[in-house]
Amino acid sequence: MSALVLGFEDIDRTRTALAGGKGANLGELSAIEGVRVPPGFCVTTEAYRTVVEEDAAVGALIDALSGLDAGDRDGIAAACARLRAAVEALTVPQELAREIARRLDGMDGPCAVRSSATAEDLPSSSFAGQQDTYLNVRGAEAVIDGVRRCWASLFTDRAVAYRIRNGYDHRAVRLAVVVQRMLFPDAAGILFTADPVSGNRRVVSIDAGFGLGEAFVSGLVDADNYRVRAGRITGRRIATQTKELRPSPSGGTTEQPIEPARRSVQKLTDEQILRLESLGRRIEAHYGRPQDIEWGLYEDEPYVLQSRPITTLYPVPPSPDGRNHVYISYGHRQMMTDAFAPLGLSVFALLHEKLGRPAGVVAGNRFYKDVSAELTSFWARPATLKSLDQVDVLMANALRAVLKREEFVASLARGRTSMLDFGRTGPLTIARWYLKLAREDDPGVVPDLIARTEETVERLRRGLAGKSGDELFQYVIDDHAVLAELTFDPRSVAAAFVGIQAVHWVDKHMERWLGVRNAADVIARSADHNVVAAMGFDLLDVADVVREHPEVLRHLETARRETFFSGMEGLDGGPAVSEALRRYLRTYGMHCAGDIDLTRTRWSEDPTLLVPLILADIRNFPPGERRRKAERGRAEAERTIDDLLTRLRRLPGGAAKARRAARKMSLIRHFIGYREYSKHALLMRYELYKRALMAEAEGLVRRGVIEEPQDVYFLSLEEFRHAVGTGEVDRSLIARRREEHETYQRLTPPRVITSEGEVITGAYDTGALPDGALPGIAVSSGVVEGRARVIRGLAEADVADGDILVTVFTDPSWSPLFVAVKGVVMEVGGVMTHGAVVAREYGLPAVAGVERATERIRDGQRIRVHGGAGYVELLPDA
Repeated sequence: MSALVLGFEDIDRTRTALAGGKGANLGELSAIEGVRVPPGFCVTTEAYRTVVEEDAAVGALIDALSGLDAGDRDGIAAACARLRAAVEALTVPQELAREIARRLDGMDGPCAVRSSATAEDLPSSSFAGQQDTYLNVRGAEAVIDGVRRCWASLFTDRAVAYRIRNGYDHRAVRLAVVVQRMLFPDAAGILFTADPVSGNRRVVSIDAGFGLGEAFVSGLVDADNYRVRAGRITGRRIATQTKELRPSPSGGTTEQPIEPARRSVQKLTDEQILRLESLGRRIEAHYGRPQDIEWGLYEDEPYVLQSRPITTLYPVPPSPDGRNHVYISYGHRQMMTDAFAPLGLSVFALLHEKLGRPAGVVAGNRFYKDVSAELTSFWARPATLKSLDQVDVLMANALRAVLKREEFVASLARGRTSMLDFGRTGPLTIARWYLKLAREDDPGVVPDLIARTEETVERLRRGLAGKSGDELFQYVIDDHAVLAELTFDPRSVAAAFVGIQAVHWVDKHMERWLGVRNAADVIARSADHNVVAAMGFDLLDVADVVREHPEVLRHLETARRETFFSGMEGLDGGPAVSEALRRYLRTYGMHCAGDIDLTRTRWSEDPTLLVPLILADIRNFPPGERRRKAERGRAEAERTIDDLLTRLRRLPGGAAKARRAARKMSLIRHFIGYREYSKHALLMRYELYKRALMAEAEGLVRRGVIEEPQDVYFLSLEEFRHAVGTGEVDRSLIARRREEHETYQRLTPPRVITSEGEVITGAYDTGALPDGALPGIAVSSGVVEGRARVIRGLAEADVADGDILVTVFTDPSWSPLFVAVKGVVMEVGGVMTHGAVVAREYGLPAVAGVERATERIRDGQRIRVHGGAGYVELLPDA
């Protein structure tokens, strides 16, 4: 058997490197019982290597591609044209030509010649359609020419630009060529074993048209669509088809008109539709995941022409039984919609294990909470929806959409709701503390709680010192019990509730009594002990130190992580700037974007992450701005309180109303800042855990167990512990999880997903909005107009005075950037999420929950943010 040419019987999905994605899949499909595949063979990547890559002139042209930039269209076009011409001029060796001709002798009729790249039709990416296909090819000479042209198509402008953008080595992707008996089907199409739009795994979607499937795959004609669920056709859309692709006598294909009587008929019978559903389920079961299947109906028998995984579906959270379940995204509630690395998943789950409250199920390396029990509980359902309205209205509205599906809801799993899980002390103890704190309004409570927490952090710091190996891992695990105790400390929980409930009371009653909306927004400005707000203000002080020393400023503009502090040594002002930065990092260095994932790089690990924020502060503000902003916030809060109380006293029964309001406003000033402290307390511990654990990872590198410290990110905490103890680790496991993580990171996590895999979306009532406005959630009042600055990460934080921040989500690490903008638009969030709280603290009009804001708003576009009404207007360019 020649390694240059293999029959389908010699190929399976393990031979992608030799047969390419399409060839390997066709070989695999051919072996599935009950699946018909047109016979054929594969000209392997070994043939490509021998003929194309080993040609010195062609090899030099391939290597020259590595110097091109994805944006250099003209350069790519010229280089690709030279390469394709050189490949198409190559002579195919006689041994290969003879083997192709011999294989063709055993096939009756014309062939299809299709490219099959080694990076094609893979679970993590799809290169489908980037290389060429030739249909109705007749004779050995024409087939060999088709093989040569397929090889050349690996270097189309589109394919080369795609590889450059996605970091694929041009020599790492090789091309095999599939030569297959050409069928001329009566009908053909695409079958998805999961709904490609909603993701529902129980729905099969079938597109069908007359003639060759290439006609509607290329958009030449429209196709019928049939939807099938468990042997029942649940929907059908019949398209009008006026032409079809048929074979041309001279080779290739030709468009032919369809007689009028057939143009609007259903392309498949119901029996054929159900047979295709069954065929699709058989193939899906073989591969173990949803498939995108090309098929053709020839002499009333369905043939499979290709099957590839559907790479765009979000993974279904695992469910423990056969009942229906509904899951909501933890990340949308915590402002962290990125995928966790496995170590981060493991550590975060450990905290919830100690809390006695599971972190939830994991799907796509993200946490999801099963809310089936809440939705089937008469009392927990409204409480859940009301709570989610404060965090993410789209999520709450998606759950309301689920509840309208009576058949689905009737089969929802039931169980015990977690809404009353408040640790060992229970809700009554918290309620008693809440009443006590609200009655006493002691401004010393929050400082005392903070001091006690920081005492435990200092004990942790001392306890970790000198520990290593198994002792270290056990200490980290045991400390999670302390963390859990702090999290559910009834006095601490009650203190946070006091501030939150005071805000709700003031907003509700000031609107009812005085017609003033969102009054608490101003009252909470510069409130006591708001660590997240202070984080932005304190960086202004750092910027003031930096701006006084131009040499250090120039160093920071190009500083690297490894020489960040050492590069300041000897510079004028270096010691002063270094001290200011180190002081800031001691207080806030545990923060970073996506900080609840332990593996994320903290500011203390890489201070260069702060540089864009410092430069923005220097550019946008004069010296002393920190003090002015804090004083302005306090003054605005005091004026607002005085004004509201004066107006209340003029009302009937005004003295009593004013007394009640004054108490609630005082509670806001003393307690609302503490709401943000619990996460800061968690991150103080995470910084210490990570520092100790990464020292162990560096030890594994020195011992040759892993290649780089970050390899441990793709192990669980117990696997990491085992590797340290035994000196053994499965490197293939690390590689596989790294690849999976990269795949998951590219997926957009749904807010709500069912156990059927269906993504449920919520909607806003847009009836009262101006035409073209983008609806969202009103989270911080006010109206502002300015330039949209679309930023997906803090490294892009190049903002100017008057800019409006547009981003996916924010967490506390974004607070320093809020200082420098005039308004905020977020895709994720609600009234009580971090971005909203900080926006109100800084007096920034803000709208959250604006779907696809970073795609629908152009960077630099003028927009108007209506923070009180909850929408964004896109303004015409000046």
